[in-house]
Formats: sequence, structure tokens, C-alpha cells
Amino acid sequence: MKVTQKDTYTILEDERQDVLDFASYLERIVPDKYEDHHLVINLLQYTELTLEQLIAFLRLSNYQRADKKSFVFVNTGINYDLIPDEMVVVPTLQEAEDIIQMEEIERDLGF
Repeated sequence: MKVTQKDTYTILEDERQDVLDFASYLERIVPDKYEDHHLVINLLQYTELTLEQLIAFLRLSNYQRADKKSFVFVNTGINYDLIPDEMVVVPTLQEAEDIIQMEEIERDLGF
């Protein structure tokens, strides 16, 4: 896994080419190593990501968001109309950073 630390968030990226294995791996390590981080999950390498593959991250996404931490996916290969409302998927890393900034402002304002 490739880890890129930014000022206010961390980008996690799979290096193995198996999205379901990556989801399972993140479920094991995020609660211990990254629970205090806003996370961007870079899935750009998966150009044909399916809804079923994305749903594999749902429990982890809910865990992070319940703890008032941002959890944003980056992918261009999925139909955005199918994405569950509780998941945030954007097409670029810049948009992921923008979402994290907006969510941080909302948390500061008490939303």
C-alpha cells in the first residue's frame, strides 16, 4: 500500500491490483493506524470499478464518518448515480481535498 501524508489528510492507494483484498486490508489497519486521520482512498487505477467492489468499503466508510473523520474515494470508473448516499466518491484527488475541507468547515460549524 502506498501512503501519502498531506497536511490535513492521508491518501491510501492499493499497489496490488485487487480492490476487494485492499478493502479487507484497510478494514484491519485503519482502526489502529489511521483512525484519527481524514482519509482519501485512491482507486483511480480501477478504471472499471463496480458497485459491488465499492460496497466492500462501506463498513469502513461508516466507521470513519461516525467518528467525525472524512473518508473520500477517488475513482472515475464507476457510475456515480449508483453510489450510496453515505459514500463520497469524486473523480480527482483535488476534489477529494476540497470535500475534506468542506466537511471540516461543516464540523467546525456544528453540522
